[in-house]
Amino acid sequence: MASEQFPGWHGTTIIGVRKGGEVVIAGDGQVSLGQTVIKGTARKVRRLSPGGIDIVAGFAGSTADAFALLERLETKLEATPGQLQRACVELAKDWRTDKYLQKLEAMLIVTDGAELYVITGAGDVLEPEHDVTAIGSGGNYALAAARGMMESDRSAEQIARDAMAIAADICVYTNGNLTVETIAK
Repeated sequence: MASEQFPGWHGTTIIGVRKGGEVVIAGDGQVSLGQTVIKGTARKVRRLSPGGIDIVAGFAGSTADAFALLERLETKLEATPGQLQRACVELAKDWRTDKYLQKLEAMLIVTDGAELYVITGAGDVLEPEHDVTAIGSGGNYALAAARGMMESDRSAEQIARDAMAIAADICVYTNGNLTVETIAK
């Protein structure tokens, strides 16, 4: 749903944490319209298997737009099996240059268990410097919390869960109903 039609749509916090040979992507379940929670159990983290290769993706933004991007990412992955970075760059190129795709309002975090990327509509494919990345309305809260825990004994999943709990306590557009996917290479 385009933001022009529904200017008050808010929601989503997605975090990706890489530590100890695994990557965890976690996302909350809240979708809000203005000051009203429309849904508290949305599933914004998905496991994809294009060409038999496991990929985990989390999205923030318009759900329909995110699904359109996930479908295109799967197509790119099928065309470049085992090359997540190349598929992400090809998707970002298309997203930046295709007039239809330019109108899509979403961001993605994707991983194959080794590589971890954020893909944006500005044509960016970003790899986090500190093995943590986050997007969405509570993304900066979750990112800061996770960065503070990276030197602890916590596992990637514990860090992601604890950071999301902190974000949910601070951001009114984030709840504690998590979808968590773990993948290792």
